[in-house]
Amino acid sequence: MSKGLLGKKIGMTSIFGDDGAHYPCTVVEVEPNVVTQIRTEEKDGYTAVQLAIGDKKEKRTSKAMRGHFETSGTSPKRFIREFEMSENELSAGDTVSIEDVFEEGEIIDVSGTSKGKGFQGVVKRHGFRGVGDATHGQHNRQRHPGSIGAGSSPSRVFKGMRMGGRMGTDRVTVKNLTILRIMSEQNAVLIGGAIPGPKNGLVELRKKK
Repeated sequence: MSKGLLGKKIGMTSIFGDDGAHYPCTVVEVEPNVVTQIRTEEKDGYTAVQLAIGDKKEKRTSKAMRGHFETSGTSPKRFIREFEMSENELSAGDTVSIEDVFEEGEIIDVSGTSKGKGFQGVVKRHGFRGVGDATHGQHNRQRHPGSIGAGSSPSRVFKGMRMGGRMGTDRVTVKNLTILRIMSEQNAVLIGGAIPGPKNGLVELRKKK
């Protein structure tokens, strides 16, 4: 666990740096994160700060979570994650902005849920080349997986066999990305390169340990 913030992926753009180079980057909206709970060693067995973003309708929030948010003096939120305890003394109800945690030029890790691709075959999912040649009696086999094992022995398909299946919606972490620019007035940050997830998807920005 490390220090970080929650944000929302907006999309990609590009900027020119001071050196005149052209940098592709991702725009992430980082609204002030609300502290909803402080984890302590005495009570929870570890130290952490629980942050939340994204307003949520009260009628779509369970009574237990409503009470949790009322205790911290904030409205119901959609996303909650825990990060390492900040050096500053924080209490429930406080807000943490992008400048409180990160600075321009810093190297960070970004985690998110990758885009869902649905059910895909082995060519797209695993990079198979397919059977290839369409001659010699091959019929509609170009993108098929080929053999998946022997017959009577072992009489089963081994676990982990690369086959067609659902692709995407995995937790992905891209490491060592650079914060190119922090735009405080827009509650936005420009991160060099691409990050996982669709537009408006939740992402976690974490400091390098």
